[in-house]
Amino acid sequence: MPDEEARALLRGCLDVDRWVEEVLAGRPYGDRVALVRTADLAARSLTAAELDAALAGHPRIGERAGAGHNQQASGREQAGVDSADTDLATRLASGNAAYEQRFDRVFLIRAAGRDGEEILAELQRRLGNDDDAERAEVVDNLRQIALLRLEEAV
Repeated sequence: MPDEEARALLRGCLDVDRWVEEVLAGRPYGDRVALVRTADLAARSLTAAELDAALAGHPRIGERAGAGHNQQASGREQAGVDSADTDLATRLASGNAAYEQRFDRVFLIRAAGRDGEEILAELQRRLGNDDDAERAEVVDNLRQIALLRLEEAV
């Protein structure tokens, strides 16, 4: 795969320049395991600027991704959130607002494999985190999302 095509694919998994370049630098990979291992290690620690960049395109839970984000992946990942459930939508919107007020960033969770009630319970739990614990959870969830997307892409 040409570098620019690989770069675009990786950016759709985790939009962090350093991560993309670290994963690209390991090519060619002998197998999928080696690729995912490199991607995993590179995503385990993000600077404040990298975290901001990665979160910039992520939609709120219960909302659709906007332009510049991996809209297809985001839609699949949030498939467990029933958009027709207005009570859940209201509670998620309220939780998202409380989270943003508390942490000054969008609530991010690996939504794949979780339904709306599970996501809401995690949101409520994480509102009790201190700043450092929550930052660590956000980074870990970004890593999980990136690896799921990478596995799906390759």
